[in-house]
Amino acid sequence: MPKLLVASRNAKKLVELQRVLDAAGIDGIEVIGLDTVDEYREVPETGATFEDNALIKAVAGVEATGLACLADDSGLSVDALNGMPGVLSARWSGRHGDDQANNDLLLAQISDVPDERRGAAFVSACALVVPSGERTVVRGEWRGTILREPRGANGFGYDPLFAPDDAVAQGRSSAELSAQEKDALSHRGTALARLVPTLRSLAD
Repeated sequence: MPKLLVASRNAKKLVELQRVLDAAGIDGIEVIGLDTVDEYREVPETGATFEDNALIKAVAGVEATGLACLADDSGLSVDALNGMPGVLSARWSGRHGDDQANNDLLLAQISDVPDERRGAAFVSACALVVPSGERTVVRGEWRGTILREPRGANGFGYDPLFAPDDAVAQGRSSAELSAQEKDALSHRGTALARLVPTLRSLAD
């Protein structure tokens, strides 16, 4: 059974991919994460786009392990900020992964933007690279609106500030959705679903 390395130590991403495989009836792939392979030097994410950074991580994984590798890069694109924070989403405040500081800065930057112009999208680019060198890159977007204050305790990052446009969300923030609801709607879920044909060929 071929192994597929997910270039992440986030167990939730492995579970999410496994759900996509199960839903598509693909059972010929063993999904593993970075914790199950020999540690290797991770290349800095210096790309200008989500697609660039996803490819950087996936290529590094293949070169280091010889396994097919799937990597993603995601973030928030705010219309009123000309698409920023974009690839800088995780370190928008200057401290990588400081969700509170990132959210506070975003709210301050668009405090005077009226509700009708607070549109945004979560974006995810997923790159799948196989040892032969073949590369597949897909993109998923999740449109919504930036709220004026955080709501909800689920999720992470900008989830408490993002109210999806989807009717099923019924005005809730991403952080007020269940994990199952978020999987069905989210940018990453959409991108992974677009990889199904390539994943199926990998299993075969």
